[in-house]
Amino acid sequence: MSEASKTAPVKLAESNQAVVHTTAAQQSDNVAHALAGAGGGLLSMALTYPLITLSTRAQVESKRAQLSTLNAAKRIIKREGLPGLYAGLESALFGISVTNFVYYYWYEWTRSFFEKAALKAGRASKKLTTIESMIAGAIAGSATVIITNPIWVVNTRMTARKSASEEQVLPGAKPEKKPSTIGTLLSIIRNEGPARLFAGVAPALILVINPILQYTVFEQLKNMLEAKRRITPKDAFYLGALGKLLATSITYPYITVKSRMHIAGRDGPRESMLATFRKIIKEEGWSGFYGGIGPKVTQSVITAAFLFAFKDALYSMIVNARRKVVKKV
Repeated sequence: MSEASKTAPVKLAESNQAVVHTTAAQQSDNVAHALAGAGGGLLSMALTYPLITLSTRAQVESKRAQLSTLNAAKRIIKREGLPGLYAGLESALFGISVTNFVYYYWYEWTRSFFEKAALKAGRASKKLTTIESMIAGAIAGSATVIITNPIWVVNTRMTARKSASEEQVLPGAKPEKKPSTIGTLLSIIRNEGPARLFAGVAPALILVINPILQYTVFEQLKNMLEAKRRITPKDAFYLGALGKLLATSITYPYITVKSRMHIAGRDGPRESMLATFRKIIKEEGWSGFYGGIGPKVTQSVITAAFLFAFKDALYSMIVNARRKVVKKV
């Protein structure tokens, strides 16, 4: 047997091993990004949750949409105490953790696919183009919507529920206890059917354009800045804020429609996305689509800014911890 024939199987085995190693490394990196995104989302959500409560209440309770953010906060505190500003927090933290994990996993998976394609095509830079960033965001966003919509239906119901003090209660009778996250989930399934957990999927899928816009702006600005110097968590904070400000301002009407559809069936008959649009225009005018936009934009921008800053910091920590474990092994 010739030397060439002996070394061919060895080279093939080494090549396969390299592919497996590269795939495993990429998979590990995808998970690291997903964990960092989940952790960053959890921390940023916990910091800004009262603003989410104010915005959601304004979106689904049209009569109160005219209240200023400060007066709305005072009203909730007077009626329900400080805990009222954190209604549904546990489901929101769980939801944002799952949402960000799924989103970042699929986003990084798609990104790595495009980067490999760029290398094979002999492109000078493997950085994502604007179109590639948008496609990556669309794939990640669609997967996230379908998987996590039930969580957000439950969260919206809990955040927008009426205070027990406003319900008609017989003299001497104790008001009903506010349901837990699991209680709300079971109540929806029992009274409205499992399909109700996917209310608002249509506008939510349209709202995939929100993270597409956000991450496209973020990625392109990041690429421009990286050409000059290394990106810091502070840079990520400002770039994330700018991307989210633009995305939320453009897509806010669909956010309002989605919130209304999430509570449909609780306060009235179920309606399609188009019917919800028409009802808002008929009863409240175009301004009805922008109820609570002040606290929502503020919350979204602050949350996104902290998310990107936390994510970069957490990703570095996860990578460093992984390296230490590998060295020990």
